[in-house]
Amino acid sequence: MVTRFPPRSPRPRGRLRILLAAGAAALALTAGSVVPGSPLGSAPQEAQAADGKSTLTVAVAVAQSVDSLSPFLAQRLLSTSISRLMYDFLTNYDAKDSHAIPGLATKWEPSADKLTWTYTIRDDSKWSDGEKATAEDAAWTFNKMMTDEGAATSNGSFVSNFKKVTAPSPDKLVVELKQPQATMTALDVPIVPKHVWEKVGDFSKFNNDTKFPIVGNGPFILTDYKVDSYVKLKANKDFWRGAPKFDEIVFRYYKDQDAAVAALRKGEVSFVAGSPSLTPAQAASLKTTENIKVNDAPGRRFYALAVNPGAQTKDGKKFGDANPALKDPKVRQALFLSVDRKTIIDKVFQGYAVEGEGYIPPRYDSYFWKPSGEQKLAHDPAKAAALLDEAGYKKNGAGKRTGKDGKPLDFRILCHATDPNDKAIGKYLQEWWGELGVGLKVDCMDNVSDPWFAGEYDLAFDGWSVNPDPDFVMSIHTCAALPAKAKQTAATDNFICDKQYDELYAKQLAEYDPAKRADLVKQMESRLYDTGYMNVMAYPNAVEAYRTDQIKSITTMPSAAGNIYGQDGYWSWWSAVPAAGASDGSSGDSGSSTGVLIGVGIAVVVLAGGGLLFAMRRRSTAEDRE
Repeated sequence: MVTRFPPRSPRPRGRLRILLAAGAAALALTAGSVVPGSPLGSAPQEAQAADGKSTLTVAVAVAQSVDSLSPFLAQRLLSTSISRLMYDFLTNYDAKDSHAIPGLATKWEPSADKLTWTYTIRDDSKWSDGEKATAEDAAWTFNKMMTDEGAATSNGSFVSNFKKVTAPSPDKLVVELKQPQATMTALDVPIVPKHVWEKVGDFSKFNNDTKFPIVGNGPFILTDYKVDSYVKLKANKDFWRGAPKFDEIVFRYYKDQDAAVAALRKGEVSFVAGSPSLTPAQAASLKTTENIKVNDAPGRRFYALAVNPGAQTKDGKKFGDANPALKDPKVRQALFLSVDRKTIIDKVFQGYAVEGEGYIPPRYDSYFWKPSGEQKLAHDPAKAAALLDEAGYKKNGAGKRTGKDGKPLDFRILCHATDPNDKAIGKYLQEWWGELGVGLKVDCMDNVSDPWFAGEYDLAFDGWSVNPDPDFVMSIHTCAALPAKAKQTAATDNFICDKQYDELYAKQLAEYDPAKRADLVKQMESRLYDTGYMNVMAYPNAVEAYRTDQIKSITTMPSAAGNIYGQDGYWSWWSAVPAAGASDGSSGDSGSSTGVLIGVGIAVVVLAGGGLLFAMRRRSTAEDRE
């Protein structure tokens, strides 16, 4: 499941993505009382209970709230992160290097022609209501996505090539394909219990928030939820990989990121990731605060400008009100040529990011692509002005660009009201584009999802958390991702539909050779770059903080130096060890042969070959992002 940052963010699925905080004070492991007016709504009491239970509290900005608790609809980072805690997937990603490891399936085997895949389902996984999890649950999940458009909302691209899915026995799942599919060990689809979900009527409207606890088989069980106030989960003591170290985890909402950081200082929460990262000022101030550790590491996100090419449905019906000037590639290129990425990195991110180039962040070096010298749209205001002249938008006496119809060239850009980066960069864009004679209105709002799905915008600040396998994040720009009906929630990012891109997408999906597939993905990135509908400005670092007097150790991903929040798995929250009275955190499977647990400022690395232990501290390099 790829995720997008706030309301739409990662589709809005993930554009992604969020803030966490854990609670457990030294000795008593107490989360602290709520300061009136600080969190949005009062969560259930999260301090240590009389029975000594430990709680991990996570601070969430209200703009990063849950869009749905249904794994079939969830798209935002918080929502998809919670789905990973609630439900098991067929496979998981190793915490060290993201290679495929067993999940609900213990092994998998393709036929000689790669058109039939057989998965062996483990016999030690059960649903939280006591029922055993079997291959029938997985078969039902996939078949529902194949036959119900509502159930295919979030992850439908994974099953669009499926021909038939059966469960010949409780421990055998068989998937037959129309064409070879390279993502069969990276199907980021939560498996749900058939006996619960077969009672659901309209999958496009059911948000899975009417009955608690919610039946699942992941490391945590969701027990309570209040819209824009909190999400509460308890540890699944019967989880096949082993029970989490904390007894419960609570995602608590705060009005903004500053309030969440203040709560961390007071010890009311234990982990804060930001929206989705801490600001440079917040990170700098927290680094000098006692009992707080700042994790600054390469991330898995990109931060971009997305252009609305004109909203349309799958059958070609137009809707929305995007400025038609953006259909001209010269206009799009002119806007991007006037963007000074270096200034954005230096002044806005203040070094906590790497300058953007291709669509896949450098963290995934196999798929990372950068434009050639002559292809690159480097900062060049003079060339941008010339392109606008060629496109027919000349400056009038007042220095304003106008079209042949005399109308000024003005645009709107969607901005997340709680994201300081959006606001800061919005001001720079107004300045840079204003010098070109182009007007820009920065529309900062709490809810950008509605205008986004309605196609009622010209440009938008966009960002996605990218999975180790890039298929999903590439699929959101295919024609198949467009909505079936106008203004309907869909997989599409910004209504792109390009035949050449679609042809490359189909080829990469069917290519099993890693090197050849990587080359096809890079060709897709090149095409996406040349069409000018996406301008990746930066790869933000994962900048997050937690209290070392509440969390003794926690796993990053990658384990050597990576992010804690928004992982491609559940390693961080499943592995987190309370600071008071905790063990050394070495018990259990961290999902890697060299699991790294970060605690009290150091990362202890167990080297697979020689068993040598050494302590290391690592800041993010210029390579990688949130």
